[in-house]
Amino acid sequence: MLTITDLVKEYPTGLRALHGVSLTVDKPQVVAIIGPSGAGKSTLIRCVNRLVEPTSGSIALDGVDITKLGRGALRKARRRMGMIFQEYNLVERLTVMENLLSGRLGYVGFWRSFRRKYPAADVQAAYALLDRVGLKGYENTRADSISGGQRQRVGIGRALMQQPDLLLVDEPTASLDPKTSRQIMRIIVELAHERGTPTLLNIHDVPLAQNYADRVIGLAAGRIVFDGGPDELNETVLTEIYGEEDWSTTVGGGDDDGDDDRPGGSDDLEKAAAAG
Repeated sequence: MLTITDLVKEYPTGLRALHGVSLTVDKPQVVAIIGPSGAGKSTLIRCVNRLVEPTSGSIALDGVDITKLGRGALRKARRRMGMIFQEYNLVERLTVMENLLSGRLGYVGFWRSFRRKYPAADVQAAYALLDRVGLKGYENTRADSISGGQRQRVGIGRALMQQPDLLLVDEPTASLDPKTSRQIMRIIVELAHERGTPTLLNIHDVPLAQNYADRVIGLAAGRIVFDGGPDELNETVLTEIYGEEDWSTTVGGGDDDGDDDRPGGSDDLEKAAAAG
């Protein structure tokens, strides 16, 4: 599905954010990228859809090298890659439903979208996703009047409205409280698994990566220093990724509220919506 080979990103300042990164995601799995600030996590995610232009290397999606595509071909390729942003990137003056349907802009054409004339199947799919992410009844609510957790749920729904072949997620919980962060992660992971969508997820929270990811990649100074299962994240591995730290309070961390927030757990999505 996704093959990244010898990826390098060097900024005009001379800072090299990525040093020959290579990895393959060849099955529907949630791959969490962890590492300290400045390790290159966001750069890696954004190079995949060329929001950041790689300096060298290749990024192949189903055998098509994204780095070699011209503007028109890149626009079409981006339809296949849903993106969930840390800062939500919603149109604040539009409603929740309008923001969700903007995920279909690459398919319906400018004038049809300008007139809000989306196909009935797209509208039906948007209602289903609203219910699925815990926002049923919010379709006519403006995006600037809902909470951060709810905005992130809108962002998840918008990305999935693209029906992507690959989901890219950039720090989805960075500005959320711990409870809402777990709920957002559970929604992302459940929907990715249900739809069979490979997911590359950049996250700074090690316990969230342990509890929700199928696979974890550790970046340090722009290089992959770990690639394995979340159960392999022991103190030795984490020290290699982050440096010396008291990992006894972090490794194996998880819920402290008695609820089961894992995929398939008992803490349902209506509860997530209420938490906001």
